[in-house]
Amino acid sequence: MRPLQKKIIAYERVQPKIDPAQEVQRSITFLQTFLQKNNLETLVLGISGGQDSTLTGRLCQLAVAQLRQQNPQRNYQFIAVRLPYSQQADEQDALKALEFIQPDQTMRVNIQPAVDAAVASIEANDLAISDFNKGNLKARQRMVVQYAIAGATKGAVVGTDHAAENITGFYTKYGDGATDITPLFRLDKRQGRVLLQYLGAPEALYQKTPTADLEEQRPSLADEVALGVTYQDIDDYLEGKDVSETAAEKIEAWYLKTEHKRQLPYTVFDQF
Repeated sequence: MRPLQKKIIAYERVQPKIDPAQEVQRSITFLQTFLQKNNLETLVLGISGGQDSTLTGRLCQLAVAQLRQQNPQRNYQFIAVRLPYSQQADEQDALKALEFIQPDQTMRVNIQPAVDAAVASIEANDLAISDFNKGNLKARQRMVVQYAIAGATKGAVVGTDHAAENITGFYTKYGDGATDITPLFRLDKRQGRVLLQYLGAPEALYQKTPTADLEEQRPSLADEVALGVTYQDIDDYLEGKDVSETAAEKIEAWYLKTEHKRQLPYTVFDQF
């Protein structure tokens, strides 16, 4: 095993084999414990229609449903939030995900007015906002909305970050990477699919090509194209298996390049 591979696996806590029933309950218990210890009642999550938010959403709904049975005097709930920029191209996938998740509440907030207003205000200062930069602004605006909802409902914002995403830093800093709780941490991409299969999700929801879909000039750009490495290679790497030298170098380059995303803000006492 490569030296850095061993270090990364220890950090990400990925196991080469999992028991889906055990991991589902582990995530559910984790969510429940967080709510109870922090005297909160609501879980808030943005739903895109992709594998990660579908799995996380279903886990959230199962967690609060159990809590309501155990504590009927508390208003435990899960709020699924649709956050399109104007119209979402894969809207039907999001609707299918919601049908599977069965959230207590669904809210829809169009982030386009807020994003476009911010871009216009910034560019009024003779500073151009690139398409990529605007994509990150979209991701951050989605978190602004989710935290506003959580603040109004005694809630916590749930993230979808998992090991295959975390290792590559394939998320927006202070965007979808800014959450209160991440129940998928420790799982890679294929393990997430296994959990969805165990939970009885429609195959189309976990076989869908992963995409962040934030860029307008490259709509529905597949994650694997953007990363230059497949999730199969990333998952194999995280599970301690051998991958090609090219794939390993690409994965490790992403890990080192995005190290700042996995840290709290630096202080004068930090080494970097």
